[in-house]
Amino acid sequence: MKLEYLFSPGKIGNVQIKNRMIRSATWTAKATKDGYVTEDMIAFYKELAEGGIGLIVSGYIAVDSSGAATHRMARINDDSYIPGQQKLVKAVHEYSDVKFAAQIAHTGSNIFNKNFEPVGPSPLMNPFFKKPCRVLKTEEINQIIKKFVEAGIRAYECGYDLVQIHGAHGYLLSDFISPYTNKRTDEYGGDTQKRTKILVDIYNQLRDEVDKNFPIFIKLNTRDYLENGLTLEESREIANLLINTGYDAIEPSSGRYDLKFTGRKSYATVIFNKPEEENYFLPNVKMLKPIMKNRPIILQGGVRNPLEVEKFLKENIADFIAMSRPLIYEPNLPNRWKSGDFSPPLCTNCNGCLGVAATDTTYCIVKKKLEEQK
Repeated sequence: MKLEYLFSPGKIGNVQIKNRMIRSATWTAKATKDGYVTEDMIAFYKELAEGGIGLIVSGYIAVDSSGAATHRMARINDDSYIPGQQKLVKAVHEYSDVKFAAQIAHTGSNIFNKNFEPVGPSPLMNPFFKKPCRVLKTEEINQIIKKFVEAGIRAYECGYDLVQIHGAHGYLLSDFISPYTNKRTDEYGGDTQKRTKILVDIYNQLRDEVDKNFPIFIKLNTRDYLENGLTLEESREIANLLINTGYDAIEPSSGRYDLKFTGRKSYATVIFNKPEEENYFLPNVKMLKPIMKNRPIILQGGVRNPLEVEKFLKENIADFIAMSRPLIYEPNLPNRWKSGDFSPPLCTNCNGCLGVAATDTTYCIVKKKLEEQK
């Protein structure tokens, strides 16, 4: 048996991707303390590229130094970062059939560094240091939009094939779209359309500055699990606005990193060692698929069974699938599945990789222990 659909080519915008497998963005914690590319980071992404993945989405890259969550988060907020980013992109493109996307982000109120000031659309509490965030002025929002546009231009100049806007997980842009975290009364707050305006403005301004064939897509929160917060129903309205604006694809996600329980209950599994279900964002994908207007939708979140995702692709439920934790343990997983070995990933979903990234770099603690025992 072959995975005919999983290993068929697909497109995001005008960029052809050799298969339907995407490495979903995950913080690597492998940059320097000032956000520059390191040899360790390059080696990490080269191993992913060698493993047979169709598209790699980078770990989040800060559009501004004040928008970096912590040290060792990559940045692209001025031209001094371009040489290192170019070197990274060139290394991944040594595997000529692998595409590379830059995920650009501002972490807003979710700052893990005491030296940085948390900011947001409305008064919020930084969950890590119990520090109130500063409310952005309208002119500051316009400056942040400009920072996203400049970062997208640099990503294009560095040779990335696509750019992904990070609009999820309680970072700045997702705080704007949620009615729970956005209580503004100016043009960037209020009804659904006004709360989505920052995402529309980023796309329109960036689209004017880069080649028309350079895809701009988004990782989008579709539920935040807060009372009176963002719902799946409203996220469908937001996604519709974004597709009508021109976004080339949507990767639905949910939850917030400042909640004990997120969409996949990841912090529950870390703290309480509870199991998680597979394909936990499948309902989100099904909710948005009808409004995509032939733009791709990406299923991520607990994707583990190749035969099951083959079915999702065949039935046009999703256009691509994305994963990250299994690839931290097993970067060669796409090649293994392509060879006919359809056994599940070796990843145990323990989320230990999330915990070590807070104090170290991202790696699989299970794999490391096994290697140390040899």
